[in-house]
Amino acid sequence: MSPTIVITGAGAGIGAEAARQLDREGWTICVTDIDPTALARLREELGEDHYYARMDVSDPDEVSAVMASFAARHGGSFDALLNNAGLAFIDKFENLTLQQHHRLVRVNVDGVLNCTYEAFPYLAKSRSAKVISMCSRSAEYGVPSEATYSATKFFVRGFTEAMNIEWERHGIHVCDILPNFVDTPMMEAAHGDIVDSIGINLTAADVAATIVRAVHDRPRVHWRVDTPRNQVLLGVLNRTPPRLHRAIIKRFAGF
Repeated sequence: MSPTIVITGAGAGIGAEAARQLDREGWTICVTDIDPTALARLREELGEDHYYARMDVSDPDEVSAVMASFAARHGGSFDALLNNAGLAFIDKFENLTLQQHHRLVRVNVDGVLNCTYEAFPYLAKSRSAKVISMCSRSAEYGVPSEATYSATKFFVRGFTEAMNIEWERHGIHVCDILPNFVDTPMMEAAHGDIVDSIGINLTAADVAATIVRAVHDRPRVHWRVDTPRNQVLLGVLNRTPPRLHRAIIKRFAGF
């Protein structure tokens, strides 16, 4: 019997690449996205062995219905949840509309809450369940020009750490993935000093490969994905005194 996973935001980018790689590994996938056209494209590519559903992660009723339907097809449970759906806007805080800030919170925070909560009764029936949430290197220090996005990823990181401890008693391992900037459709319109300073050096396939490793791993809580250069740079940066750390982040972001 193949393992089963729900992937949110699977229509493009990291979610689509994760679906491709997990499909090759023999997983049965609940492929969800808010964009039905993107879902249809992936359905043509991956075929009919999977379950496809339009789902808005910010709507708990939609999340509940989709997860219940998928679980019903697999004996009332599934094995893993990948909280991948997310938004990013990169600009000075006041240049974004308040509606954009709220959209970030609805998808990046409420979406993770809704999906994790609604998945629980089905994951709890699995013998080796897993929750993986997409986080970000911006959850290690607040990043100017992406203040609200960065804050939502701090939520994901803190939520992951807490739930990793809480759900251990249920046999559910909770972890997150912290990539740097990734070459995805979400980043196509991303410009600014912070992006130029760090560069977009990762592909969706790089991150998806880490996700595939994470679904088979139990001990690790945080999976950082970055270039070797940035791993060294950020490793050193995270050990610098707070004042120096702030000054370097400020310079990277052009403030």
